[in-house]
Amino acid sequence: MNNYKDLNNVKEVIENYIKGTYEADISLLKNVFHEKARMSGYLGDKFVLGGPEPFYEDLESHPSMKENKDNFTATITYIDITENIASATLYETGFFGDTCIEDHFHLIKLKNGEWKIISKAFSVIA
Repeated sequence: MNNYKDLNNVKEVIENYIKGTYEADISLLKNVFHEKARMSGYLGDKFVLGGPEPFYEDLESHPSMKENKDNFTATITYIDITENIASATLYETGFFGDTCIEDHFHLIKLKNGEWKIISKAFSVIA
């Protein structure tokens, strides 16, 4: 059963993901991902599978979208919560210029009540 507190907490995790991505704030991103999180998807034809570390490294390798003043927008299009698990979908445009990405997240509520992203599947949209 969903409750507003859980909904707000899950939404806050995804909003922090958005902020961390836009600003290349790696410590904020590390805070939203579980330490054993997985990340997989396609960058063009290249399949990526592993943890979020390559994502952090990529964000750190050049000026942030905020610094570049990229026209980045991110919209949460879906959130579903069942007890201690949640799913969320995020649609991003203007990712480092003109790239569009759709992210599908799975989150888990830890024993301390904190929500963390445990997996992210993503695809660049042509």
